[in-house]
Amino acid sequence: MKITDIKLIPVNKFLFVKVYTDEGITGIGESGDWGFLESSGEVIKSFREYLIGQDPLRIEHHWQYMYRCFHFRGAAVMGALSAIDIALWDLAGKYYHVPVYRLLGGKVRDKVRVYSHVSGGSFEELMESCLAEKEKGFTAIGHLSPFLDEPRSTRYFETYARKMSNGVERLSRIREAVGLDVDLCIENHRRLNPAEAIALASQLEPLFPMFYEDPLIPDNFDSMAWVAQKIRIPLATGERIHTPQEYQMLLKRQALDYLRVSICVCGGFTGAKKIAAIAEANHLGIIPHNPLSPVATAACIQLDAAVPCFTIQEYPDPNGPAAHARFVFEKTGKSEFHVCDIVDRMPECQEGFLIVPDAPGLGIELIDGVEEKFPFERRKVVTRLTTDGAVMDQ
Repeated sequence: MKITDIKLIPVNKFLFVKVYTDEGITGIGESGDWGFLESSGEVIKSFREYLIGQDPLRIEHHWQYMYRCFHFRGAAVMGALSAIDIALWDLAGKYYHVPVYRLLGGKVRDKVRVYSHVSGGSFEELMESCLAEKEKGFTAIGHLSPFLDEPRSTRYFETYARKMSNGVERLSRIREAVGLDVDLCIENHRRLNPAEAIALASQLEPLFPMFYEDPLIPDNFDSMAWVAQKIRIPLATGERIHTPQEYQMLLKRQALDYLRVSICVCGGFTGAKKIAAIAEANHLGIIPHNPLSPVATAACIQLDAAVPCFTIQEYPDPNGPAAHARFVFEKTGKSEFHVCDIVDRMPECQEGFLIVPDAPGLGIELIDGVEEKFPFERRKVVTRLTTDGAVMDQ
């Protein structure tokens, strides 16, 4: 069996790849470089030149070839590699008539615990979102910010005292409302400096958060380690890094408790299983990052089913718009686009768990004509400013 073609499929705010073979078997994958998908697409075109005529089942060899052939990597290259790798594993599962998890060693669990996204531009909206997800049966809620999901066009200012006290009050009221049968997964979205992160965590300890994600911009591993070693809430980070070596550097510094593996940007299944092995060797858990499409969710399920150190899976609302659009841009009314519309089926969710499917490969396909039905939308360059005009993270 030989690869005959690799095609890009840009859809809405997502970028997919489809690998074709001379035996008629295909595989699909997704790039997680969602800020610069066009760049990732150009890298896929370069990788295509190497892959045409190759045996698609030599997945590790192809991964090593593409991973090591450039001096520079970064999100564009790793997003491209991830998309192709996921597609090759999907194709291999179809070739052998088994789900991908069988190729990864078989299931260690029958269902995958997830946390549902919540959001709100006001506290009332946020509380309503939390209670709605509990009512649906979810046992954990995440993307839960102490600082609200305000539009990026709104300039920000709060005194330190208000910033800390409002964050603690919001999360305390949510904990009281949902009770102890729902875990709180705190997403700080890099809004804090180290001193603020430590101070806020000390006040949130009595609420028993499941984890405390990305309190800082995660580009300085030493700063993240300083915070992790001074707080008593499990710290989760890693969604912005791309390689097993970077996770190893974080672990060596004791800079995290949970690894936020992004399967669509860390090298696909091949990269993710290497990172999961590092986590398992250190008695740590992985919490896969996923603000993407149902294709990414399907890939995560296969990984989660086969990895012993899996903890919980991020699960964006399949009946809403793209998660990274919903939380970044201003609301412009009710979206007519639902991410579930782009695929032929959705994984079954029961009481906060996704059921692991038994269909070959990923167990999911894009619908016919998807790129014509849902044209690609380039991401705008927009970020939030403070009242004085300086740039902030959100």
